[in-house]
Amino acid sequence: MYEAYWGLSAAPFQNVPDPKFFCPLPAFQDVLEKLLYVVQYGKGGATLTGEVGCGKSTLSRVFLLQLEEERFDIGLVINPSMPADELLHEIGLQLGVAPAGVQRSALFRGLNEHLLENAQSGKATVLIIDEAHMIRDDGGFEDLRMLLNFQFNERQLLTLILLGPPELRDVVARHGSLQQRLPLRLNLVPLDDAETASYVEFRLEKAGATRPIFTAEAIKAIAEATGGIPRRINNLCDLSLFEGWRKRVKAVDTSVVRLALSSL
Repeated sequence: MYEAYWGLSAAPFQNVPDPKFFCPLPAFQDVLEKLLYVVQYGKGGATLTGEVGCGKSTLSRVFLLQLEEERFDIGLVINPSMPADELLHEIGLQLGVAPAGVQRSALFRGLNEHLLENAQSGKATVLIIDEAHMIRDDGGFEDLRMLLNFQFNERQLLTLILLGPPELRDVVARHGSLQQRLPLRLNLVPLDDAETASYVEFRLEKAGATRPIFTAEAIKAIAEATGGIPRRINNLCDLSLFEGWRKRVKAVDTSVVRLALSSL
């Protein structure tokens, strides 16, 4: 609705995990490089935590794009809130393993054979579980531990990455043997004022902006109002552009931000 008015080719602040709009801030790059290290060197796995809206899902999609199809076999579970047996079956389906039966022994055997075949053909297997704190069945965490036990010539056959809010750290800590197999514990924190400014400007440029649209004061107000949470930044910036279009202003200033904020 407002893109043409602001000279944009796309809506810059959609809250979807679109890798095109991934802003390569140093903190994001650091986490991304460590995730790649875990996978490329077979370190077992990692947990990636952060407040809701901090960008975990987007970062994980960017991470997946770094993994060449010919070298990595990837499974992604986005809703693990299910009984342990169903979760194990879902993991199998995401990795292309669909045993004829649903017995646990058949599922584990099928997964073990699949992981071994990948290793022998030079492929690494990566399993990502988003919203991992939603695993309510202790048996689900025990199954993940057992999957991380699969080895070939002293090499682990699976890399497991768990994504979730900060509470995930406590959830995993209650399963000590699993935690020991996930040596890297990464955390995304809210953006500071300077990072917020870079984030807003980056997304506008990606959407085709050729001039400043938000005043420096407006961006500072956005950083303060959102606490540096990218999802909240997106919501407030998007509504600010809409309100600025409605008022036909030349730039989004603090008065427009306040107007948008009143609707949120």
